[in-house]
Amino acid sequence: QVQLVESGGSLVQAGGSLRLSCAASGFIFSSNAMGWYRQAPGKQRELVASITGFGVTHYIDSVKGRFTISRDNAKNTVYLQMNSLKPEDSAAYYCNTVPVGAPIYWGQGTQVTVSS
Repeated sequence: QVQLVESGGSLVQAGGSLRLSCAASGFIFSSNAMGWYRQAPGKQRELVASITGFGVTHYIDSVKGRFTISRDNAKNTVYLQMNSLKPEDSAAYYCNTVPVGAPIYWGQGTQVTVSS
């Protein structure tokens, strides 16, 4: 079955950096676009960054120039390098396919908290 295990979240000061990792299994990783989603309290989950199997990336405007998504198809792992973090980046971060598959499955996520 599908498994998504996110890690790397932490408490960090504004301006700091974090690198998130997501280990995936249970599906053909290299054939799927992957994305990092985030959900802050009281807000809807949003897709922050995505990367196709060929490495084409896309970012929402608020993270462009600060976040970098990458993947290692040999390790079935997707990464999110986050630099110049802002308090508004605080959220639980999840990885998943893009679009999310059916049945819908989410991992436990990893918490990022940015203090001002």
